[in-house]
Amino acid sequence: MRRILLGMSQEKLGSRLGLTFQQVQKYEKGANRIGASKLWELSNILEVPIAFFYENLAGTQNYEDGFEESGQQDFVTEFVQSGKGLNIIKYFVQIKNPDVRRNILNMVRAIAKADEPS
Repeated sequence: MRRILLGMSQEKLGSRLGLTFQQVQKYEKGANRIGASKLWELSNILEVPIAFFYENLAGTQNYEDGFEESGQQDFVTEFVQSGKGLNIIKYFVQIKNPDVRRNILNMVRAIAKADEPS
């Protein structure tokens, strides 16, 4: 997710890590484990703290005041990991005008409500 938000290809990331893009694919899909030293390199390249890679793992969640809804996190993670979801986020955060953002949010909310079964 972070790699895509930075506009970095798997090939470029692999090159910076001394890996092939196929190895990067396997890491991203969870098919291969990544060693601590590579994880450290990865966090520096992607400009995130090591803790970024451990967010949302069992036992690491900090829900403020216990208001987190069950299953909500899975939905959000699935959305963000999809190409379309990531693109929506990527372009939405580039909108600087708060009124435009609010209007887009209101439009999406109205469409979602209209799409709900009666």
